[in-house]
Amino acid sequence: MINPQFDSIGKQFVGHYYKTFDSDRAQLGALYASNSMLTFENEQFQGAEAIQKKLTSLPFNQVQHQIVTTDCQPNPSNNGVLVLVTGTLIVDGGATPLKYAQSFHIVPSPGNTGYFCLNDMFRLNYG
Repeated sequence: MINPQFDSIGKQFVGHYYKTFDSDRAQLGALYASNSMLTFENEQFQGAEAIQKKLTSLPFNQVQHQIVTTDCQPNPSNNGVLVLVTGTLIVDGGATPLKYAQSFHIVPSPGNTGYFCLNDMFRLNYG
């Protein structure tokens, strides 16, 4: 059965994710699980610890995500939500924003206490 709240759930997750990313990347590990996977610019990382390590090691001090679009679809097989985000990044106060796309597959946490990110793919858009 499709959760009728899928659009709201996806957009709330994205808002929380980017707010956390922009303010304290060290807290992002809590949004992943041991079976989560991140593909970041063609590199793959599995598990919350490896993903958090990658995200906290990115070579900038400050980042600001500016969301342009957020599209959500329900995944009835696991009551999850597929989310595609496009936007721009302002890195270390730079004058030239970077365009990006990121997709999330979020699924209910064990015990249905919230959602976590099972799959995450990030790509800068050049050209």
